[in-house]
Amino acid sequence: MNMQILEPLVSNDLIAKRRELGIDRSDEVWDGVYVMPPLANNDHQDIINDLVGAISEVVRTPGLGRVQPGANVSDREDDWEHNFRCPDVVVVLNDGSAIDRKTHWQGGPDFLVEVRSPGDDTLKKLDFYATLGVRELLVIERDSRTPSLLRLARGRLSPIPTAKFEGEDYLVSEVLPLAFRLGGSKRLGPKLEVCRTDGTNKTWLV
Repeated sequence: MNMQILEPLVSNDLIAKRRELGIDRSDEVWDGVYVMPPLANNDHQDIINDLVGAISEVVRTPGLGRVQPGANVSDREDDWEHNFRCPDVVVVLNDGSAIDRKTHWQGGPDFLVEVRSPGDDTLKKLDFYATLGVRELLVIERDSRTPSLLRLARGRLSPIPTAKFEGEDYLVSEVLPLAFRLGGSKRLGPKLEVCRTDGTNKTWLV
């Protein structure tokens, strides 16, 4: 269900209340329109935490860049609060083009993760991320753990096909030394399998 509030006093009160309750962390502004995404449930947050841990091991630990569990990403330095998104995981490599403005990243981080909850507008962010120059975007369906890896090409973020890694079909990143596929078991249920591709034999189930 969508709701449009045209009365400024009501909308301002609602935004203030969300800030007071601390539930505005993932709220965004799309060209001046305040967007309130569905609240992240426990599974959503577990996926984020586990992915931050895995990605940090191949990026932050060796000193290749920064990994954040959510951050403001905008196309501008000033007045950024009027147009920003807040992806679930943000990766900025040392040689990346995103600029740290302290309050937000201006321009595209190298790698983003969006955990897609039922009813959210993740796919409507693709053009914005492409305009920023985000190199890769990993979209994970929260309930099924099904991954899609999109790569920037000719100004668009488009899904890539699977490729062989160690004889198996994976979504292989060109930005991070990681590959992704749907895994799990009857006992564990569906899980996102994250595998290192840099010669280190390590796999995570998220």
